[in-house]
Amino acid sequence: MGVTNMKLELVSFKLCPFVQRAVIALKEKKVDYDITYIDLSSPPEWFLEISPLGQVPLLKVGNEVLFESAAITEFIDDISEGSLHPEDPLVRAKNRGWIEFASSCLEVLFTLNTSADEEAFKQAVETMRSRMRKLEITLEHTPWFNGDKFSLVDAAFAPLFMRLDLLKELTGTTTCEDLPKVCSWRDRLLQQDSVISSVVEEFPTIYRGMLKMKDGVAGGRLS
Repeated sequence: MGVTNMKLELVSFKLCPFVQRAVIALKEKKVDYDITYIDLSSPPEWFLEISPLGQVPLLKVGNEVLFESAAITEFIDDISEGSLHPEDPLVRAKNRGWIEFASSCLEVLFTLNTSADEEAFKQAVETMRSRMRKLEITLEHTPWFNGDKFSLVDAAFAPLFMRLDLLKELTGTTTCEDLPKVCSWRDRLLQQDSVISSVVEEFPTIYRGMLKMKDGVAGGRLS
């Protein structure tokens, strides 16, 4: 049986932005899949046995297991019709770099979500704003990062923007509101069907609950 005929099962945690990237890719490419949610605070034994890093996402492909979101999204792209990567090798390499940039922004977001230190929180806000300014300078096309075609780099940034948008709504924390190109791209991403449907319906409530549970600066600012 070829990989294109194998059953795909995504192992997920409902709040994980890296899982969300894979879901967006699956939906954009119209690939059938099942999804299994686990509790990362108390992961099942079967998960620990097959996850090299003890992290999600995992993609089960028949008897094989893939880990790391970049590898998973590229695999999804490779086994389905068309491509979410640019054809030009240089542009494709630059896209991969910006996908890593998005991952680094998610690390900053983690500090925004969890830090109980006011100064560390303020520094994370400034770091995120600086990252967003770099994006503003870089963005040259519309409606998507590369122009007319949705790509894996768009899928990589969508989870970040969804969480930054919620952080603003729930705590008043702003990171890119003075950057018109970033805001336009963000708004279009958050209106994309594959992005809207890439999280569980109760995602905003779960995200708010996480901020409250972490009891950091952001949690203290919940409206």
